[in-house]
Amino acid sequence: MATDLSDPFDAIVDAPFDSALSERYLVYALSTITARSLPDVRDGLKPVHRRLLWAMRLLRLDPASGYKKCARVVGDVIGKYHPHGDQSVYDAMVRLAQDFALRYPLVDGQGNFGNIDGDNAAAYRYTEARLTTVAIDLMDGLDEDAVAYRPTYNGEEQEPELFPGLFPNLLANGASGIAVGMATSIPPHNAAELLDAAIALIDDPAADPLDHVKGPDFPTGGLVVDPAAVIRESYATGRGSFRVRARWTVEKEKGGGWQAVVTEIPYGIQKGKLIEQIAGLINDRKLPILADVRDESDAAVRIVLEPRARTVDAGVMMDGLFRLTDLETRIGLNLNVLDKDRTPRVMSLREALFAWVEHQFVVLRRRTEHRLAKIADRIELLDGYLVAYLNLDRVIEIIRTEDEPKAVMIEEFSLTDRQAEAILNMRLRSLRRLEEFEIRGERAKLDKEQADLTQLLGSEARQRTRMKRDLTRVRDRYGADTELGRRRTGVEEAAPAREIPLEAMIEREPITVILSKRGWIRAMKGHVELASAETLKFKEGDGPAFAFHAQTTDKLLMAAENGRFYTLAADKLPGGRGFGEPVRAMVDLDGNAGIVTLLPASRAAKLLVVASDGRGFVANVAEVMAETRKGKTVLTPRTGAVLKVARAIAVGDDYVAVIGDNRKMLVFPLNELVEMGRGQGLQVQRYRDGGLSDAVTFRYADGLSWPMGGETGRTRSEADLGPWRAARGAAGRMPPTGFPRNNRFADS
Repeated sequence: MATDLSDPFDAIVDAPFDSALSERYLVYALSTITARSLPDVRDGLKPVHRRLLWAMRLLRLDPASGYKKCARVVGDVIGKYHPHGDQSVYDAMVRLAQDFALRYPLVDGQGNFGNIDGDNAAAYRYTEARLTTVAIDLMDGLDEDAVAYRPTYNGEEQEPELFPGLFPNLLANGASGIAVGMATSIPPHNAAELLDAAIALIDDPAADPLDHVKGPDFPTGGLVVDPAAVIRESYATGRGSFRVRARWTVEKEKGGGWQAVVTEIPYGIQKGKLIEQIAGLINDRKLPILADVRDESDAAVRIVLEPRARTVDAGVMMDGLFRLTDLETRIGLNLNVLDKDRTPRVMSLREALFAWVEHQFVVLRRRTEHRLAKIADRIELLDGYLVAYLNLDRVIEIIRTEDEPKAVMIEEFSLTDRQAEAILNMRLRSLRRLEEFEIRGERAKLDKEQADLTQLLGSEARQRTRMKRDLTRVRDRYGADTELGRRRTGVEEAAPAREIPLEAMIEREPITVILSKRGWIRAMKGHVELASAETLKFKEGDGPAFAFHAQTTDKLLMAAENGRFYTLAADKLPGGRGFGEPVRAMVDLDGNAGIVTLLPASRAAKLLVVASDGRGFVANVAEVMAETRKGKTVLTPRTGAVLKVARAIAVGDDYVAVIGDNRKMLVFPLNELVEMGRGQGLQVQRYRDGGLSDAVTFRYADGLSWPMGGETGRTRSEADLGPWRAARGAAGRMPPTGFPRNNRFADS
């Protein structure tokens, strides 16, 4: 018995695997693109949405009727039109009912359909739904052969290929979806603005829709803050993004306090997660000027933000929130849709709107042709009725006497089969005289309507006039004076959120920084007496090396003997209890390299940097600040030399004083030193034996001062420095009488 190979699963096909795989994957990809993920430019719907609305229409769930269980709708959809998962169909239905997700909801839901906090909708057995007037507008014309129908997946039913209504759903409600190799992202817009632009395109196909369309109009409001040129470029190419911010105001309180209140949040952001995001900033102290966040929302959004102090600048605080949270976000534009040939492509705003207008003209002509056919059918019957009234006695006689009255009437009065059948089906009470006048009146009206419609079909100018009139009528229903139609999203150009200054990120508090000789660092709260640093607890054999007052907002600059400079954040220093922590745990400092200096970077604009061999230069503080733990090499000492001095240059200092291990001092003008960012510099002082001991800058007119030592804290000054003044690089001479024996100009 021969084997039947007609079953494809029994047939063996010899084909390269890669070509077979690519063919099948291409079929899958095209199916995903055209039948699932991308909307049609003509009605803005994906198949699942279209089938949902069609099923609800067949269930007569119009706005004037009662609600029905969503389970009933979902059952009809997956059983008759869309054989996919019930949960995915219900999720699509829920979105059509959410007024915070759709600018113009197409489903009127009753029950829990989720909320802007991100809570899910109740199961479909608990919720009910019906259509909205927007959905009715979108489907207007389905009974008038305005669009083509096709069989459902099992061939038992018919479904429309698209919807014909005069509502610009694609751009009004937007769409999003991910297909294979492509995606779409279309934000919602204001329907009245779109219809105004469409009317302008009817008069002039080259008209600019942006003369009417201001920008996206999100159901949750907010502000589009992009420049007009950026918005125009996005719409011209069909690709781009819009920067959307929350809308907020400042509410004054008694006593001079204030709080910021957010009343609208960006589209697509879940309010619950946004609150958590802001609370996380507060808990992590990433925005210390923000003290608290409260959600006081009911039906309307109301998020209250409390500043740390009344002196906080509201703009700075909100800029910080815009940068760090979803109070500002970007919403993409990728106007990738299926055109009238079911081909996916990215359109500009004008192209998409013009494609929709073209579709409406096709719908207008189809509806006109359908109405003309109905009129012709009705006129045919009315003409038959008039024949009957004009020959009433003969018609009655034929019916009473003839065995086949239908054939006789057709032959005698030249009637059509439909006319004869209609006469035979007439009721006796229709034979009154008044009915004849009504038929003649109806016939006259139909003749006039038929003539008007025939002229409409034959004149593009009449079609344009009719289309503008119909669009204007729909536009009035969604005008700015209606609750549904008023614009919700403002378009106000604003600069990007400012970089948050350090003072705003860190709570400014006074501290006293102490670094020990062995490299243990700590920060005590407040500005304590520096003399008391000697009495603090240190590890055995350790003591204070540097102690100074600072603020938690300061950056500290630390220089090591190897010539590397490191940057420490004052707010990250360990507290004053205990011995502190090793500074080497905070930066990658060589264990053999000693610490030369530690000072707040804000106290100086420039530094005097000198090595032990007497070579040095002037460094700009901004250039020596390090971004990483590894620090930054500033001075590159020669073999055997180390960094000896790194001191701040005060404003007005114009001379340098240096002293060597040989106790010879030299004074020369500061401008004789070069300013560098990195290197060895120039010879500051020449030595025969030893090297540099100390160096300092000062104002020549004020003379040179140095501490006398002991507990008195007194200083001594030398006003006449002429004997020590020479050119840079000289050997110098013995210092003035009374100069400290440690060869230091200062204690640190």
